[in-house]
Amino acid sequence: MLGGVQVVDSTRPLLVWERPYYPTYYFPLGHVADGVLREVDEEVRSPDDPVRYDVVVGDRIAAAAARRYPASPNPELRDHVRFTWHEIDHWFEEDEEVFVHARDPHARVDILPSSRHLRVVVDGSTVAESDKPVILFETGLPPRYYFRKTDVAMELLTPTDSATQCPYKGQAEYWSVTVGGTTHTDLAWSYRSPVRESLPIAGLIAFYDEKVDTYVDGELAARPQTPFS
Repeated sequence: MLGGVQVVDSTRPLLVWERPYYPTYYFPLGHVADGVLREVDEEVRSPDDPVRYDVVVGDRIAAAAARRYPASPNPELRDHVRFTWHEIDHWFEEDEEVFVHARDPHARVDILPSSRHLRVVVDGSTVAESDKPVILFETGLPPRYYFRKTDVAMELLTPTDSATQCPYKGQAEYWSVTVGGTTHTDLAWSYRSPVRESLPIAGLIAFYDEKVDTYVDGELAARPQTPFS
């Protein structure tokens, strides 16, 4: 939806992996609402380049926010349109709003209570410790250990203005951790109001295992290597 108007609705979109981490939707051209696509006038275009469209709803214009590849080597894509996610106001799967990007049907999030003893150490100081952590397993990422705030040294944490969104968990808020006069920015995060499937981590705090020392049942775990390292 853009400007309160439904610009496309389909039960037959294609999921296309333009990048390895998540898919994007391609919609049949005939499922786009009449009159919302206005082709961008471009003087020179290679046959392999996309046809770009402004998405127009009343006085609202999302410039070049849609594209089609009529000469695609994949025939399935030739009559399909892709919209730039952040240029569109709202996206829905069925009646549930989806954020950031299309969900990957091959990705899953499992959240399990645990009796492992977890301890997080920053610059030699324990900042979180629990015998009842909650572990979040997400496809393609290391396990994330979530702690109740009562198990975290909250006096060492300072909230920041940072925020990120995840289609599988919701919007995260962040804290910096200060130990011995050194501040580690945005080292911890929490989902105050996660989406439905991630409700068990609501209000719990996790730390970047890539940047802290994490002890699992008394043994120091290796720091994972991820894009957040």
